[in-house]
Formats: sequence, C-alpha cells, structure tokens
Amino acid sequence: MQLYLTPVPWKGLAITASLTLLSSSLLAQTNPPVKKYSSLERMKTVHLRAAHEDAERLQAARRSLPPLPGLHDYKAIIHAHADDSDHTGGTRPEMLADAKKAGVHVIMLTDHLRPPRDFMEGWRGMHDGVLFIPGSEALGFLVFPANSMMDRIHQARAQLIASVTESNGLIFLSHCEERLDHPMDGLNGMEIYNRHWDAKKDMASMIVLAFKLIDPPQLAELQENLRLYPDELLASQVTYPQDYIGKWDKDTQKRRLTGIAANDCHHNSVFVVKMQDEETILIGTSVDKDSGLRKVTAASRPAIRELTKGHKPGDTLIRVDLDPYYRTFRGVTTHILAPELTENTVRAALQQGHAFISHDWMCDATGFSFVLSAPDKAIMGDEAKFTAGQKLLAQFPVACHIRLIQDGKAIADQESDHLEYAVGAPGIYRVEGWLKVDGEDRPWIYSNPIYLR
Repeated sequence: MQLYLTPVPWKGLAITASLTLLSSSLLAQTNPPVKKYSSLERMKTVHLRAAHEDAERLQAARRSLPPLPGLHDYKAIIHAHADDSDHTGGTRPEMLADAKKAGVHVIMLTDHLRPPRDFMEGWRGMHDGVLFIPGSEALGFLVFPANSMMDRIHQARAQLIASVTESNGLIFLSHCEERLDHPMDGLNGMEIYNRHWDAKKDMASMIVLAFKLIDPPQLAELQENLRLYPDELLASQVTYPQDYIGKWDKDTQKRRLTGIAANDCHHNSVFVVKMQDEETILIGTSVDKDSGLRKVTAASRPAIRELTKGHKPGDTLIRVDLDPYYRTFRGVTTHILAPELTENTVRAALQQGHAFISHDWMCDATGFSFVLSAPDKAIMGDEAKFTAGQKLLAQFPVACHIRLIQDGKAIADQESDHLEYAVGAPGIYRVEGWLKVDGEDRPWIYSNPIYLR
C-alpha cells in the first residue's frame, strides 16, 4: 500500500478569482497536496459516502464552458484492451456499449502483441458514433501506426520508432514506473498516469477486498458500497503520479512530449469465489484458471460453511465486478482538442499535445482550457516565442485548487475557477486542478504544457 511517510502541511493561498497573479508576487506550495487517507480508509463506507456527496456537489456546481474556437473537446480512452489476451475479460461490443453510456468519443485500442495476429486488423473507424483507432501495447510502448507493420515490430528501438511514426503514426512510452530513465528521442509522448500502476503498488487493498468476499457481513457491505458508490470505490487507490510527472517535467525541458492517461482497462477485476467442497473455496478473478485460484478452508474461515451450504462443487458462489469499462472510462479520461472527430485529426491533436487529462468521476472536465493570450496565441501543447506582456489563462468548469508549474516547479497556486498569470520568463508551463473531496485534495486535471522559448 502506498503511504506518504513525510506529511507536508498544505498552505494554499486563498486568492480571489479576479486577482491577476504576478510571477514575483507569490510563493507557491512546492509539493503537491498530500494524500490524507490511505486507500483502505477511503474504501470505508463513511468515506465513500462523503466522496460521493462531494462529487455530486461539484458536478451540480460546474459551469458549461464554450470550446476553443474551431475545436471540440473529445473524450478519449487510450490504452484499452478487449478480446486480446487470456487476462482480458472484456469484449469490443461491451466496450462500445459502455463508451456510449459514458459519453466517450474515441477509443485507442492497445492489443497485447500476439504474432502472427496483426493488431491493425481490429476495429477501426466509426462504430455507432465512437471512433476506434487500432494499436498495440508492445515492447514497452503504446504504438498506433498508420498501417500494418508486423514485419517490422521487432526492430531495434530507433528503427521501431521510425517505423511507427512514419506517415502520422504515434508512439508513447508506457508503464513508466518500469523505465524512468528511458530516453524519449523520437517519441510522441508518454503516459503520465496509469490506472494499473495505482493498483499494482497497492496490492494490500486488493487482498483486503478479496477476503471481504468470504465474510458474509463484509460481503454485504461491499456489495452495497459497490451499488451506491462504484466510482468512489474504484478511485480509492488513485494517487498523484509523482514518478511519472517527474519524468515528464524533466524530459519536456528537452523536447515537446504529449502527456496522456492510460486507462489500461481489461474488465478483469471481477472477483469470484468458487466451491471446491463443503469445507473449501477457491478465490480469484474471472480471468484466472481454477489452478491459479487461492484455496481457503473453513478451518481458517468458518464462515465458508455458510457460503457453501446448499451448493455443489464447481459452483460460482460469489461474483463482484469492480471494473466494468463504463467505470474505468469515468475514472480517467484523455480529453483531445480537435476540429472534428476523425482518425487523422485525433492523431494530429495528440502529436501537437492538444489534450489534457482528467478524473471525470469527480466532475466532468469538458471545457477546461489553458492558453497563451494574444498577440502570441497558443494552446496547450503549442510552442511560442517568449515576449514581454504575455499572459497564461486557464478556465476550469468548477472552482478548484490551481497549481501553475514552470519547468517542473510550482510557481503559483490559488483557489478559483480561473487563472490569469503574467509571464516573466521563458519556460515550460502547465497547470493542475485539484478538487476537495471528503476533506482531502485529489488530483483532477493535468494540462499539457505551453512551451515558451
């Protein structure tokens, strides 16, 4: 379980919404807000309820913001798995249905590499209003070539990158926790958040959840919490991705790199309990083979006899679904700013960094913007020449804690629904929005940078 061992008190500066921030006038909070509760504490009913009530309050308070001229805000899911491996539980039709339900416009598939199967032969184009773009999670990257390249997929790194990015192909560094020193030459960008990493570094919570399944009172409570507070339960493990962000901030000093969110969704966190005999159950997930399930006996958990009563060996006694696609789509989204919904415009927007990341379960971030004011207009992802008199402007759908980051260091922070900042020096500028949920600040929005040279 991820713990913050050195708490830092939050000393945010309350500033009125109309105040213009001058680069020399404020000392910003250097570190991001500290996680107040552990994941297990967040999973308690009292905290789930409080988080849910705050999310409802925030959603009710949000304002609709007009899109930037000539652009639309398209919700995209990047790093998505369906029908592609023995540890993937979901299907493409299921994914499509949940995308429509969640208001998702784009799904960028990342099939696990399985030669000779060609990942480019999957769903492509519009499917009932949702744009699918095929790709693969391969060799440490998310690759979205324009055309089939199975005959070149095992090239050396430099040749692989060149092959993927020819025409308008895209390649992003994936699972950055495993490769924080990886060079970024030639890449379009990197994951700056990955849902799987949150779960992976907090396996203690997953184990506790699993053992709730074989305690009838705790199981009943879990099922009720999942019914009432599904988003909050899935989001209980989400933390600020400091390692990812640190690498991104460091490497954007050298080159433009688009930051994206990795949903890494498989619909495979479906806990199951199966009966072996009256005294023994098997516990695991829906994608595990029986040989891989954990055996638990009534000798250690007497309540097992209550679960197996009236059933026969082989029966599935319990099934608890934590991560249907709809829920993971709401958990984190990459918003893409593009003039129209086509594969070419989506690829171009990601190449240019015209995108931001948000945890929309707390509040729909559609309409957020981060721009450089006239006369040198630019939006997030763009590069411009630094000149005197420039201002950075950010608009949020709801008031939040805003952190302005320059070259990896926080230079200003305030509570507001907008930011206006007079730029005093060249730099790589990005903003974050944090929401107060259940008494703690949680990361909500990460913009891509504006590069002022």
